[in-house]
Amino acid sequence: MVNSMVNKSPFQLPRRQSKPIKIGQVIVGGGAPIVVQSMTKTKTKDITSTIQQIQSLARVGCEIVRVAIPDKETAISLKKICQESPLPIIADIHFDYRLALAAIEAGANGLRINPGTIGSKEKIKIIVREARERGIPIRIGLNSGSLEKSILKKYGRPTAEALVESALNCVHFFEDLGFDLIKISLKASDVLTTLQAYRLMAEKVDYPFHVGITEAGPLLIGSVKSAVGCGLLIYEGLADTLRVSLTAPPEEEVRVAYLILSSLNLRKKGIELISCPTCGRIQVDLLRLVAQVEKELSRLEVPLKVALMGCMVNGPGEAREADIGLACGRGQAVIFKRGRVWKKIKEEAMIPIFIEEVHKLAKKKEERS
Repeated sequence: MVNSMVNKSPFQLPRRQSKPIKIGQVIVGGGAPIVVQSMTKTKTKDITSTIQQIQSLARVGCEIVRVAIPDKETAISLKKICQESPLPIIADIHFDYRLALAAIEAGANGLRINPGTIGSKEKIKIIVREARERGIPIRIGLNSGSLEKSILKKYGRPTAEALVESALNCVHFFEDLGFDLIKISLKASDVLTTLQAYRLMAEKVDYPFHVGITEAGPLLIGSVKSAVGCGLLIYEGLADTLRVSLTAPPEEEVRVAYLILSSLNLRKKGIELISCPTCGRIQVDLLRLVAQVEKELSRLEVPLKVALMGCMVNGPGEAREADIGLACGRGQAVIFKRGRVWKKIKEEAMIPIFIEEVHKLAKKKEERS
């Protein structure tokens, strides 16, 4: 059965068994950790800005980056970008098959093509043959907004079944050409359509899946929709790599992706900040304090659970469960370290001392790892 699952322990999520492929030196599928991707939002022909954004993405933990190749001039710029990029590059190709060939020549580590926009089978055949000779993987990237007209006519709208049929047509065509370095995405802006499409596709193939909710929206709305959609797909073992698509800086996409993974106890990175929602019992300006702590700790990459609680009801309990926690009361606070009271401090000094202790704890954890 194609949709077989592996679960190593009761505390690990199941993972669909998929074929591994390599994008540059990054393994996708085959049980490898779920890979975090993003896409540059610069004009690709602006080489300096694009490289700077890729470097910024690498610093926040992005592992593969996709760049848009809309024209020949951009394809020429890609060579320099590939040479200087710290991350594997996937060239995003639509409409003109010659851009895919130029991207391969420029050194792209992978291609993304959409059957609904790339053109005739003869053009796709040329791309596939060249990618096969160079060992370059291709993502068959389906979007609900750009399905082939014939598929839309058959189903009436971009249903899950329509996405799957379009992808399978392309998969079978690739396989007939002796090509199997395939990754698949089936994205819609509707969460349930996306989920059903991946479920159906998992019964048909064992190629790795790139997941996400396309055109999810601005930062807050898009993060919520992506967390629900990607979270469900990850929970069901259907994700090998993901991109959170936000109308926001690409670094935010990466941060949200890691928050989703971390919430499912996968790929923990940076600070997990636990804070109470506040109520009438609160005696400190917790909103301000949380914002200050979050800003001060945002650059830490060591995984730590940090609790910041506004009163003494749930505060001590939550703080004890964290690596380090602060429970505030009337004019004073208690710092907990790994479940034990470490120090009682005056309210006016609590944040500087707390932040200092978090950094010390992070440094010790980093030295041990």
